[in-house]
Amino acid sequence: MHKKFLVRDHDIFYLSYDEPNAEKNYADICNKIPWVKRVHGVKGSDAAHKACAERAETERFTTVDGDNIINPEWLDVEIDFDPDTVDLTTSVVSWCGYNVVNGLIYGNGGLKCWPKKYVLDMKTHENADPDDVAAQIDFCWDIRYLQMNQTYSDVYNNHTPQQAWRAGFREGVKMSLDRGSRVNLDDFKKNHWKNLNRMYIWQMVGADADNGLWAIYGARQGTYLTMCTDWDIVNTRDFEYLNEMWKKEEENFKTKSLDAEIKRLGEILISDIELPIGSEPLTESQSKFFKQVYQNPVRGVESFIIKK
Repeated sequence: MHKKFLVRDHDIFYLSYDEPNAEKNYADICNKIPWVKRVHGVKGSDAAHKACAERAETERFTTVDGDNIINPEWLDVEIDFDPDTVDLTTSVVSWCGYNVVNGLIYGNGGLKCWPKKYVLDMKTHENADPDDVAAQIDFCWDIRYLQMNQTYSDVYNNHTPQQAWRAGFREGVKMSLDRGSRVNLDDFKKNHWKNLNRMYIWQMVGADADNGLWAIYGARQGTYLTMCTDWDIVNTRDFEYLNEMWKKEEENFKTKSLDAEIKRLGEILISDIELPIGSEPLTESQSKFFKQVYQNPVRGVESFIIKK
């Protein structure tokens, strides 16, 4: 018998690794969801999600990333999925997250409800088949994401310079790819317009936020290494590698100016791959204005939901 999808019916996991605001955010979610479960410090995205699946007592489970603050209204969400168009056993229900640095609203960092069996069987990130390029630094492209247009969490990935840099860097790499694969310049320019627009915003907006310039620098650096060098993009999935990379960045910036490095990378991206950005990012007041007026595009028509 068909029944509505209720958020409360599924185990909820607070999934953290080394986020500097993880304990603060965990205390917040415990106040809102006293029954929340936690998986912490598991290396590798595939392994971490499998750790959740192994502990889940329901057929599906939801992950809340360590840099997220949820809106408790999410707990009351009910969805009437169309059983003729949706197979929930192989689908992830994905809500948007609001990025406090640049105002973007999309799947990055948002809440996701996974089918337990699928997660236990999948092979992604560090467990991906070496020949499966698309799964090396992201989740499988063969799973269906039911992309909801509602937003029920704020993503605070800017608690420290390192956290902001790493968030920007990873998106700078991933937004340069096509379904997880590195592409030439011509194909890069043909990437989905939503991804390209989000990339541009990552590289221009956020000076008004704490450590926002570090996110901008990271995004520019990630795109530069992906499009202008032979740097191995698989490293994007390895947080320990990125942490070591950050230590070198910290050392370098003892003698470098962050503003100057952001501008230098911007000039390279403009000249080498014709990125339509400014060499200098938006100022603090310009970033505030952008976030006040920018309208995030909807993710798509939710044709898989029975509308009343």
